[in-house]
Amino acid sequence: MNQAPSIERIAQESKRGFPFERVVLVLQGGGALGAYQAGVYQALHEAKIDVSWICGTSIGGINGALIAGNRPERRVERLREFWEAITKPPIGIPDPALFAALSWKGIGPAQLTDRLSALSSMLYGVPDFFTPRLFPPLISAAVRPDLASCYDTAPLQATLARLVDFDLINSKSMRFSVAATNARTGAPVYFDSLQRPITSAHIVASASLPPNFPPTEIDGEYYWDGAVVSNSPMQYVIDDASRYTALVFQVDLWDANGEVPLDVPSAYSRLLEIHSATRLNITLEQYKKAQKFRLAVAKLLEQLPEAARSDPEVQFLAEEARVRIATLVQLKYQSSRHEPPSKNFVFSRAAMKEHWQAGHDDAKIALREPRVFELPHITEAARIFDVHHGWAT
Repeated sequence: MNQAPSIERIAQESKRGFPFERVVLVLQGGGALGAYQAGVYQALHEAKIDVSWICGTSIGGINGALIAGNRPERRVERLREFWEAITKPPIGIPDPALFAALSWKGIGPAQLTDRLSALSSMLYGVPDFFTPRLFPPLISAAVRPDLASCYDTAPLQATLARLVDFDLINSKSMRFSVAATNARTGAPVYFDSLQRPITSAHIVASASLPPNFPPTEIDGEYYWDGAVVSNSPMQYVIDDASRYTALVFQVDLWDANGEVPLDVPSAYSRLLEIHSATRLNITLEQYKKAQKFRLAVAKLLEQLPEAARSDPEVQFLAEEARVRIATLVQLKYQSSRHEPPSKNFVFSRAAMKEHWQAGHDDAKIALREPRVFELPHITEAARIFDVHHGWAT
């Protein structure tokens, strides 16, 4: 049996004749599950994969800012500092009799601890992230839009100012983009370091999921979380990636596959999972069809006589039919059985470490696959590798 190559060997081989013009990291939203993305980046860092563009939504935007806003040697350290700052030590079971009373329902120690952690986050907030409003505007209107929420995100602003070097982000050494939603028009918006200076307000705007978090004001407009429209900024990356060859690591925190819920909280959780994952699946299907269409048009244009190729409309079609090859690596967090429906609110230290390790392990599996680092043939519509389900085309 052939032994799988080590991360160190992959790193050495990827530096020799690396065939892709860009390496893109796409980070989905998902609250406390975002530690999975930190583990993925740690594996990429260890393999010396040079990411050239990070595009994120919500917690993905926060993780992305921590990466893009620090020197390479400090990035994993900063990610860990952030995740340790916003997570809490395990909550002990206050009364053994309570556990005994619940155990007959199949709720074990891990399940109960996670539920208590989520409840604590909802009631008391998360340190260095958000705090509950004493009197949220549930009945009467707030004075300003930025007060219309259950929680205040001022602590996140301070955390970003401490851990992220925005001058470094705006130096454009690495492209950085975050997705948001205009709360007035409902239009998706991308704040891109190639187009404008990025500040902490843009990161907070991308993580302003209503009604928990308030809209963030930027230049007279108010913005909510990008997940209001789409929890993954993959479409933005695909629209741009047609101009160059790219290796794209798509890091998802929700899975469309799951159990049929038997209670209201679980039903709400499944709604989030399906909404977050299905839009991405549609985007990938549209991308594969578009690639096939470009290939078909390119072959058709090759059959035209030389005289016809100077026609402006034919030249327009030729430009649109240019195919730039991409390999997409899907890394998708797989929920453990003990996680509650409110898993995106479980900001416990133990859950964070579990998510982080899962991301690190999944990324190492992907990096041991040689085809990830091979440029696909031009005739391939799209080369997609799903860590948990193998190759797809």
